[in-house]
Amino acid sequence: MSIIQNTHTLPPIPDPDGPSAPLVLLLACGAGLAVASIYYSQPMLGILAGDIGASNQAVGLVPTLTQLGYALGILLLAPLGDRFDRRRIILLKAAVLAGALLLAALSPSIGPLLVASTVIGLAATLAQDIVPAAATLAPAAHRGRIVGTVMTGLLMGILLSRVAAGFVAEHLGWRAVFAAAALSIAGLAVAVWRRLPRFRATTTLAYAALLGSLGGLWREHGRLRRAALAQGLLAVGFSAFWSTLAVMLHGEPFHMGSAASGAFGLAGAAGALAAPVAGRIADRRGPERVTRLGAGLAALSFAAMGLMPWLSTQASLWLLVLGAVGFDLGVQATLIAHQTIVYSLAPEARSRLNSVLFVGMFIGMSSGAALGSLLLAQWGWRGVTGLATMAALAALVVRLWPEHRPAVQPCLR
Repeated sequence: MSIIQNTHTLPPIPDPDGPSAPLVLLLACGAGLAVASIYYSQPMLGILAGDIGASNQAVGLVPTLTQLGYALGILLLAPLGDRFDRRRIILLKAAVLAGALLLAALSPSIGPLLVASTVIGLAATLAQDIVPAAATLAPAAHRGRIVGTVMTGLLMGILLSRVAAGFVAEHLGWRAVFAAAALSIAGLAVAVWRRLPRFRATTTLAYAALLGSLGGLWREHGRLRRAALAQGLLAVGFSAFWSTLAVMLHGEPFHMGSAASGAFGLAGAAGALAAPVAGRIADRRGPERVTRLGAGLAALSFAAMGLMPWLSTQASLWLLVLGAVGFDLGVQATLIAHQTIVYSLAPEARSRLNSVLFVGMFIGMSSGAALGSLLLAQWGWRGVTGLATMAALAALVVRLWPEHRPAVQPCLR
Protein backbone atom coordinates (compact mmCIF):
# COMPACT_ATOMS: atom_id res chain seq x y z
CA MET A 1 0.00 0.00 0.00
CA SER A 2 1.27 3.46 -0.80
CA ILE A 3 2.07 5.71 2.13
CA ILE A 4 0.57 8.73 0.38
CA GLN A 5 -2.98 9.75 1.23
CA ASN A 6 -4.68 12.17 -1.07
CA THR A 7 -7.60 14.50 -0.90
CA HIS A 8 -10.44 14.20 -3.35
CA THR A 9 -9.09 17.19 -5.25
CA LEU A 10 -6.38 16.98 -7.86
CA PRO A 11 -3.35 19.18 -8.43
CA PRO A 12 -3.65 21.86 -11.11
CA ILE A 13 -3.72 20.47 -14.63
CA PRO A 14 -0.68 21.93 -16.41
CA ASP A 15 -1.25 24.05 -19.48
CA PRO A 16 -0.07 21.99 -22.51
CA ASP A 17 2.12 24.95 -23.49
CA GLY A 18 3.49 25.35 -19.97
CA PRO A 19 3.50 28.47 -17.78
CA SER A 20 4.13 31.77 -19.52
CA ALA A 21 7.69 33.06 -19.93
CA PRO A 22 7.10 35.98 -17.52
CA LEU A 23 5.81 33.58 -14.85
CA VAL A 24 8.82 31.27 -15.29
CA LEU A 25 11.09 34.32 -15.02
CA LEU A 26 9.29 35.38 -11.84
CA LEU A 27 9.77 31.93 -10.32
CA ALA A 28 13.45 31.88 -11.29
CA CYS A 29 14.05 35.33 -9.78
CA GLY A 30 12.08 34.40 -6.67
CA ALA A 31 14.13 31.25 -6.10
CA GLY A 32 17.35 33.19 -6.58
CA LEU A 33 16.43 36.07 -4.28
CA ALA A 34 15.21 33.70 -1.57
CA VAL A 35 18.25 31.45 -1.49
CA ALA A 36 20.62 34.43 -1.76
CA SER A 37 19.39 35.54 1.66
CA ILE A 38 21.32 32.76 3.38
CA TYR A 39 24.64 33.81 1.81
CA TYR A 40 24.62 37.62 2.15
CA SER A 41 26.27 37.59 5.56
CA GLN A 42 29.33 35.52 4.61
CA PRO A 43 31.51 38.23 2.98
CA MET A 44 30.52 40.82 5.63
CA LEU A 45 31.59 39.04 8.82
CA GLY A 46 34.69 41.18 9.31
CA ILE A 47 32.70 44.41 9.03
CA LEU A 48 29.96 43.03 11.26
CA ALA A 49 32.30 42.11 14.09
CA GLY A 50 33.77 45.59 14.38
CA ASP A 51 30.50 47.48 13.95
CA ILE A 52 28.43 45.71 16.61
CA GLY A 53 31.30 44.95 18.95
CA ALA A 54 31.10 41.16 18.77
CA SER A 55 33.91 38.62 18.78
CA ASN A 56 34.87 36.78 15.62
CA GLN A 57 33.64 33.57 17.22
CA ALA A 58 30.21 35.05 17.93
CA VAL A 59 29.90 36.59 14.47
CA GLY A 60 30.85 33.24 12.98
CA LEU A 61 27.55 31.91 14.32
CA VAL A 62 25.64 34.17 11.91
CA PRO A 63 26.17 32.05 8.74
CA THR A 64 26.15 28.86 10.79
CA LEU A 65 22.69 29.51 12.21
CA THR A 66 21.42 30.66 8.83
CA GLN A 67 22.53 27.42 7.19
CA LEU A 68 21.15 25.38 10.10
CA GLY A 69 17.83 27.17 9.83
CA TYR A 70 17.70 26.46 6.09
CA ALA A 71 18.45 22.76 6.58
CA LEU A 72 15.79 22.46 9.29
CA GLY A 73 13.33 24.37 7.11
CA ILE A 74 13.82 21.93 4.23
CA LEU A 75 13.09 19.03 6.55
CA LEU A 76 10.32 20.54 8.70
CA LEU A 77 8.62 23.18 6.53
CA ALA A 78 9.07 22.29 2.85
CA PRO A 79 6.77 19.21 3.06
CA LEU A 80 3.87 21.56 3.90
CA GLY A 81 3.65 22.39 0.18
CA ASP A 82 1.73 19.15 -0.29
CA ARG A 83 -0.65 19.91 2.57
CA PHE A 84 -1.53 23.54 1.82
CA ASP A 85 -1.74 25.97 -1.08
CA ARG A 86 1.86 26.56 -2.18
CA ARG A 87 1.05 30.12 -3.17
CA ARG A 88 -0.08 30.91 0.36
CA ILE A 89 3.02 29.26 1.84
CA ILE A 90 5.31 31.24 -0.47
CA LEU A 91 3.59 34.51 0.46
CA LEU A 92 3.73 33.72 4.19
CA LYS A 93 7.41 32.78 4.06
CA ALA A 94 8.20 35.87 1.98
CA ALA A 95 6.60 38.09 4.62
CA VAL A 96 8.56 36.38 7.40
CA LEU A 97 11.79 36.51 5.39
CA ALA A 98 11.41 40.22 4.64
CA GLY A 99 10.77 40.89 8.33
CA ALA A 100 13.78 38.83 9.42
CA LEU A 101 16.05 40.61 6.94
CA LEU A 102 14.80 43.96 8.21
CA LEU A 103 15.46 42.83 11.79
CA ALA A 104 19.00 41.91 10.77
CA ALA A 105 19.49 45.37 9.23
CA LEU A 106 18.33 47.06 12.45
CA SER A 107 20.07 44.73 14.93
CA PRO A 108 21.95 46.76 17.57
CA SER A 109 23.89 43.77 18.90
CA ILE A 110 24.81 40.17 18.14
CA GLY A 111 21.81 38.66 19.98
CA PRO A 112 19.02 39.98 17.72
CA LEU A 113 21.23 39.34 14.68
CA LEU A 114 21.57 35.66 15.58
CA VAL A 115 17.81 35.33 16.05
CA ALA A 116 17.24 37.05 12.69
CA SER A 117 19.81 34.79 11.02
CA THR A 118 18.02 31.65 12.17
CA VAL A 119 14.65 32.91 10.94
CA ILE A 120 16.20 33.99 7.63
CA GLY A 121 17.37 30.42 7.07
CA LEU A 122 13.97 28.95 7.93
CA ALA A 123 11.99 31.36 5.74
CA ALA A 124 14.44 31.25 2.82
CA THR A 125 13.16 27.74 2.16
CA LEU A 126 10.45 29.42 0.11
CA ALA A 127 12.92 28.68 -2.71
CA GLN A 128 12.17 25.00 -2.10
CA ASP A 129 8.46 25.74 -2.46
CA ILE A 130 8.96 27.61 -5.73
CA VAL A 131 10.74 24.74 -7.51
CA PRO A 132 7.96 22.14 -6.89
CA ALA A 133 5.44 24.82 -7.88
CA ALA A 134 7.22 25.20 -11.22
CA ALA A 135 7.26 21.42 -11.68
CA THR A 136 3.52 21.27 -10.99
CA LEU A 137 2.72 24.02 -13.49
CA ALA A 138 4.94 22.50 -16.19
CA PRO A 139 3.63 19.83 -18.59
CA ALA A 140 5.60 16.59 -18.50
CA ALA A 141 7.13 17.17 -21.94
CA HIS A 142 8.73 20.45 -20.83
CA ARG A 143 9.24 19.83 -17.12
CA GLY A 144 13.01 19.46 -17.35
CA ARG A 145 13.43 22.71 -19.27
CA ILE A 146 11.18 24.73 -16.97
CA VAL A 147 12.64 23.30 -13.75
CA GLY A 148 16.10 23.91 -15.21
CA THR A 149 15.27 27.56 -15.88
CA VAL A 150 13.99 28.08 -12.33
CA MET A 151 17.04 26.30 -10.93
CA THR A 152 19.24 28.65 -12.96
CA GLY A 153 17.77 31.51 -10.97
CA LEU A 154 18.35 29.65 -7.71
CA LEU A 155 21.95 28.80 -8.59
CA MET A 156 22.71 32.33 -9.75
CA GLY A 157 21.38 33.57 -6.42
CA ILE A 158 23.88 31.32 -4.63
CA LEU A 159 26.79 32.27 -6.86
CA LEU A 160 26.24 36.03 -7.07
CA SER A 161 24.93 36.77 -3.57
CA ARG A 162 28.40 36.95 -2.01
CA VAL A 163 29.72 39.19 -4.77
CA ALA A 164 26.78 41.60 -4.49
CA ALA A 165 26.85 41.63 -0.68
CA GLY A 166 30.57 42.33 -0.56
CA PHE A 167 30.29 45.21 -3.04
CA VAL A 168 27.30 46.88 -1.35
CA ALA A 169 28.74 46.42 2.14
CA GLU A 170 32.02 48.02 1.12
CA HIS A 171 30.31 51.12 -0.27
CA LEU A 172 27.09 51.46 1.77
CA GLY A 173 27.61 49.30 4.84
CA TRP A 174 26.37 45.88 5.91
CA ARG A 175 22.99 47.15 7.08
CA ALA A 176 22.23 48.36 3.55
CA VAL A 177 22.70 44.80 2.27
CA PHE A 178 20.03 43.38 4.59
CA ALA A 179 17.71 46.35 4.00
CA ALA A 180 17.95 45.99 0.22
CA ALA A 181 17.39 42.25 0.54
CA ALA A 182 14.24 42.86 2.62
CA LEU A 183 12.96 45.27 -0.03
CA SER A 184 13.61 42.77 -2.82
CA ILE A 185 11.69 40.02 -1.00
CA ALA A 186 8.79 42.41 -0.36
CA GLY A 187 8.69 43.18 -4.07
CA LEU A 188 8.78 39.46 -4.82
CA ALA A 189 5.79 38.90 -2.54
CA VAL A 190 3.76 41.50 -4.42
CA ALA A 191 4.63 39.92 -7.77
CA VAL A 192 3.78 36.41 -6.52
CA TRP A 193 0.46 37.65 -5.10
CA ARG A 194 -0.45 39.10 -8.50
CA ARG A 195 0.89 36.43 -10.87
CA LEU A 196 1.15 33.00 -9.23
CA PRO A 197 -1.99 30.82 -9.39
CA ARG A 198 -3.35 28.95 -6.40
CA PHE A 199 -2.46 25.30 -5.77
CA ARG A 200 -4.79 22.74 -4.28
CA ALA A 201 -3.60 20.50 -1.46
CA THR A 202 -2.84 16.91 -2.44
CA THR A 203 -2.99 15.30 1.00
CA THR A 204 -4.95 15.63 4.25
CA LEU A 205 -2.22 14.15 6.43
CA ALA A 206 -1.67 15.80 9.81
CA TYR A 207 1.71 17.45 10.31
CA ALA A 208 3.31 14.56 12.22
CA ALA A 209 2.07 12.05 9.66
CA LEU A 210 3.24 14.33 6.85
CA LEU A 211 6.79 14.27 8.22
CA GLY A 212 6.51 10.56 8.87
CA SER A 213 5.60 9.99 5.23
CA LEU A 214 9.10 11.14 4.21
CA GLY A 215 10.45 7.82 5.43
CA GLY A 216 7.69 6.00 3.60
CA LEU A 217 8.53 7.77 0.36
CA TRP A 218 12.17 6.81 0.83
CA ARG A 219 11.28 3.14 1.28
CA GLU A 220 8.73 3.06 -1.53
CA HIS A 221 10.72 4.72 -4.32
CA GLY A 222 14.04 3.22 -5.28
CA ARG A 223 14.57 5.96 -7.85
CA LEU A 224 14.31 8.54 -5.08
CA ARG A 225 16.96 6.70 -3.04
CA ARG A 226 19.30 6.53 -6.02
CA ALA A 227 18.81 10.21 -6.80
CA ALA A 228 19.40 11.35 -3.21
CA LEU A 229 22.46 9.11 -2.83
CA ALA A 230 24.05 10.11 -6.14
CA GLN A 231 23.39 13.83 -5.63
CA GLY A 232 24.66 13.61 -2.06
CA LEU A 233 27.91 12.05 -3.28
CA LEU A 234 28.36 14.80 -5.86
CA ALA A 235 27.70 17.36 -3.13
CA VAL A 236 30.61 15.92 -1.13
CA GLY A 237 33.09 16.89 -3.85
CA PHE A 238 31.34 20.18 -4.60
CA SER A 239 31.47 21.28 -0.96
CA ALA A 240 35.01 20.00 -0.39
CA PHE A 241 36.24 22.15 -3.29
CA TRP A 242 34.51 25.40 -2.36
CA SER A 243 35.18 25.10 1.38
CA THR A 244 38.96 24.71 0.87
CA LEU A 245 39.56 26.85 -2.22
CA ALA A 246 40.29 30.10 -0.37
CA VAL A 247 42.79 28.42 1.96
CA MET A 248 44.53 26.70 -0.93
CA LEU A 249 44.81 29.90 -2.99
CA HIS A 250 46.14 31.82 0.01
CA GLY A 251 49.14 29.52 0.35
CA GLU A 252 51.96 28.42 -1.94
CA PRO A 253 52.35 29.07 -4.83
CA PHE A 254 49.40 31.43 -5.44
CA HIS A 255 49.34 33.84 -2.45
CA MET A 256 45.90 35.16 -3.44
CA GLY A 257 43.43 36.97 -1.22
CA SER A 258 39.77 36.32 -0.51
CA ALA A 259 38.67 38.51 -3.41
CA ALA A 260 40.37 36.18 -5.88
CA SER A 261 38.77 33.08 -4.38
CA GLY A 262 35.40 34.82 -4.47
CA ALA A 263 35.87 35.59 -8.15
CA PHE A 264 36.07 31.85 -8.83
CA GLY A 265 32.39 31.75 -7.95
CA LEU A 266 31.75 33.51 -11.24
CA ALA A 267 33.23 30.50 -13.02
CA GLY A 268 30.45 28.42 -11.53
CA ALA A 269 27.91 30.73 -13.17
CA ALA A 270 28.68 29.00 -16.46
CA GLY A 271 27.37 25.77 -14.99
CA ALA A 272 24.27 27.49 -13.64
CA LEU A 273 23.50 29.09 -16.99
CA ALA A 274 23.70 25.67 -18.64
CA ALA A 275 21.01 24.22 -16.37
CA PRO A 276 18.13 24.80 -18.83
CA VAL A 277 20.16 23.00 -21.52
CA ALA A 278 20.46 20.00 -19.21
CA GLY A 279 16.71 20.19 -18.67
CA ARG A 280 16.01 20.13 -22.41
CA ILE A 281 18.28 17.12 -22.88
CA ALA A 282 16.50 15.37 -20.01
CA ASP A 283 13.15 16.05 -21.71
CA ARG A 284 14.34 14.70 -25.07
CA ARG A 285 16.81 11.93 -24.23
CA GLY A 286 15.80 10.96 -20.72
CA PRO A 287 17.06 12.24 -17.35
CA GLU A 288 18.99 9.04 -16.60
CA ARG A 289 21.42 9.76 -19.43
CA VAL A 290 21.96 13.30 -18.13
CA THR A 291 22.77 12.02 -14.63
CA ARG A 292 25.49 9.76 -16.03
CA LEU A 293 26.97 12.45 -18.25
CA GLY A 294 26.90 14.96 -15.39
CA ALA A 295 28.52 12.65 -12.85
CA GLY A 296 31.15 11.61 -15.40
CA LEU A 297 31.97 15.23 -16.24
CA ALA A 298 32.30 16.08 -12.54
CA ALA A 299 34.64 13.13 -11.94
CA LEU A 300 36.80 14.06 -14.95
CA SER A 301 37.01 17.69 -13.86
CA PHE A 302 37.99 16.84 -10.29
CA ALA A 303 40.58 14.32 -11.48
CA ALA A 304 42.11 16.87 -13.88
CA MET A 305 42.54 19.38 -11.04
CA GLY A 306 44.58 16.77 -9.21
CA LEU A 307 47.34 17.41 -11.76
CA MET A 308 47.86 21.00 -10.55
CA PRO A 309 50.90 20.26 -8.30
CA TRP A 310 52.87 19.19 -11.39
CA LEU A 311 52.00 22.27 -13.49
CA SER A 312 53.23 25.85 -13.54
CA THR A 313 51.38 28.44 -11.49
CA GLN A 314 49.71 29.99 -14.54
CA ALA A 315 48.74 26.62 -16.01
CA SER A 316 47.36 25.54 -12.62
CA LEU A 317 45.13 28.61 -12.45
CA TRP A 318 43.75 27.98 -15.91
CA LEU A 319 43.12 24.34 -15.04
CA LEU A 320 41.42 25.42 -11.82
CA VAL A 321 39.06 27.74 -13.72
CA LEU A 322 38.23 25.13 -16.36
CA GLY A 323 37.79 22.47 -13.69
CA ALA A 324 35.43 24.69 -11.69
CA VAL A 325 33.31 25.30 -14.79
CA GLY A 326 33.34 21.60 -15.66
CA PHE A 327 32.40 20.11 -12.31
CA ASP A 328 29.84 22.82 -11.59
CA LEU A 329 28.17 22.08 -14.92
CA GLY A 330 28.21 18.36 -14.16
CA VAL A 331 26.80 18.74 -10.65
CA GLN A 332 24.07 21.17 -11.69
CA ALA A 333 23.06 19.16 -14.76
CA THR A 334 22.76 16.05 -12.61
CA LEU A 335 20.66 17.94 -10.07
CA ILE A 336 18.21 19.09 -12.76
CA ALA A 337 17.93 15.53 -14.07
CA HIS A 338 17.40 14.13 -10.58
CA GLN A 339 14.65 16.67 -9.92
CA THR A 340 13.00 15.66 -13.19
CA ILE A 341 13.13 12.03 -12.06
CA VAL A 342 11.78 12.48 -8.53
CA TYR A 343 9.02 14.94 -9.48
CA SER A 344 7.58 12.31 -11.81
CA LEU A 345 7.38 9.64 -9.10
CA ALA A 346 4.37 10.97 -7.18
CA PRO A 347 2.95 14.31 -8.40
CA GLU A 348 0.89 14.61 -5.23
CA ALA A 349 4.06 14.47 -3.07
CA ARG A 350 6.44 16.76 -4.92
CA SER A 351 7.23 18.96 -1.93
CA ARG A 352 8.11 15.93 0.19
CA LEU A 353 10.13 14.32 -2.60
CA ASN A 354 12.03 17.58 -2.99
CA SER A 355 12.71 17.62 0.76
CA VAL A 356 14.19 14.13 0.71
CA LEU A 357 16.41 14.95 -2.27
CA PHE A 358 17.76 18.14 -0.72
CA VAL A 359 18.26 16.60 2.72
CA GLY A 360 20.53 14.09 0.98
CA MET A 361 22.35 16.99 -0.68
CA PHE A 362 22.84 18.84 2.61
CA ILE A 363 24.26 15.72 4.26
CA GLY A 364 26.75 15.51 1.41
CA MET A 365 27.55 19.22 1.62
CA SER A 366 28.28 19.13 5.34
CA SER A 367 30.32 15.93 5.03
CA GLY A 368 32.33 17.37 2.14
CA ALA A 369 33.15 20.56 4.04
CA ALA A 370 34.39 18.62 7.07
CA LEU A 371 36.36 16.02 5.10
CA GLY A 372 37.78 18.60 2.68
CA SER A 373 39.29 20.70 5.47
CA LEU A 374 40.75 17.60 7.14
CA LEU A 375 42.30 16.27 3.92
CA LEU A 376 43.69 19.68 2.94
CA ALA A 377 45.52 19.85 6.26
CA GLN A 378 46.83 16.28 6.01
CA TRP A 379 47.53 15.73 2.32
CA GLY A 380 47.12 19.09 0.63
CA TRP A 381 45.19 19.81 -2.54
CA ARG A 382 45.70 16.30 -3.90
CA GLY A 383 43.78 14.96 -0.93
CA VAL A 384 40.84 17.27 -1.66
CA THR A 385 40.71 16.47 -5.38
CA GLY A 386 41.14 12.77 -4.61
CA LEU A 387 38.11 12.85 -2.31
CA ALA A 388 36.05 14.80 -4.84
CA THR A 389 37.02 12.45 -7.68
CA MET A 390 36.17 9.32 -5.71
CA ALA A 391 32.84 10.76 -4.58
CA ALA A 392 31.90 11.70 -8.16
CA LEU A 393 32.92 8.26 -9.43
CA ALA A 394 30.78 6.68 -6.71
CA ALA A 395 27.85 8.81 -7.89
CA LEU A 396 28.47 7.59 -11.43
CA VAL A 397 28.45 3.98 -10.22
CA VAL A 398 25.12 4.59 -8.49
CA ARG A 399 23.67 5.92 -11.74
CA LEU A 400 25.14 3.09 -13.84
CA TRP A 401 24.01 0.35 -11.46
CA PRO A 402 21.08 -1.60 -12.95
CA GLU A 403 17.83 -0.35 -11.53
CA HIS A 404 15.67 -2.89 -9.74
CA ARG A 405 12.02 -2.54 -10.63
CA PRO A 406 9.52 -4.46 -8.49
CA ALA A 407 7.19 -6.80 -10.33
CA VAL A 408 4.13 -5.14 -8.82
CA GLN A 409 4.05 -1.39 -8.38
CA PRO A 410 2.03 0.17 -5.54
CA CYS A 411 -1.28 1.29 -6.97
CA LEU A 412 -3.49 2.10 -4.00
CA ARG A 413 -3.07 5.76 -3.02
